[in-house]
Amino acid sequence: MTTLAPAPFAEAVSPDGLTVRARHHHNPYGYLLPDSGLDALLLDLGLRRAASIRHHHQAAPAAAPRDPYPRPAMGFVLLDPTADPWVRHEDAVLGAITIGDEGHRFLPNAAAKAAGHRRLGRNYGEAVHTDPHLCGDGAFRYGHSAEVRGLIVGASGQTPDQDLYEASLLAQDFIAALADRHSTWENATGPTDWLAADDSPAPATTAMTAFFAATAATAAATAPARV
Repeated sequence: MTTLAPAPFAEAVSPDGLTVRARHHHNPYGYLLPDSGLDALLLDLGLRRAASIRHHHQAAPAAAPRDPYPRPAMGFVLLDPTADPWVRHEDAVLGAITIGDEGHRFLPNAAAKAAGHRRLGRNYGEAVHTDPHLCGDGAFRYGHSAEVRGLIVGASGQTPDQDLYEASLLAQDFIAALADRHSTWENATGPTDWLAADDSPAPATTAMTAFFAATAATAAATAPARV
């Protein structure tokens, strides 16, 4: 996995006046979209969440099924579902999104939830409430985290249940957007073996069988000549 140098934020203001910023950490979907395209996708998904956050923040108690949101701000951290399990948490971050003027303040909370979920293999909020022995020094005291079809998202800024709701919607939107792009790519590319522009395996996959190829080459070089 290659971590790129930090790129500028993708930034926009929602129709309701909330500033949304997005930035990818690395791009595991280069065959589908460039780095700028991934930032644009994260920004678009952030704008959708901004509309939801503003709506729920302004809702009257009687009209808010999840209670009014405490503030018009949130932070989201998405983890890379393609990352190998031995990759460090900080290297497994796919990207982050902030919403509202205070959104950046909640990113550490969101990151802690996402990392706890990845380490435990389940909603970090369960450990917070029932298994504090799994948390330890410096752990965040609140949950929850969302996992949708292998994509983990940590979110913070509202109550734990409201964070979970927004994180799960963000994950669903991201998965759906990638599925649409993948389908378009398949139709344009036709039958291939690998998810790559040059239809070749990733270097890590080739490395898995390099020992066999090297042995075969040595055997061929040392085989007796036929006369």
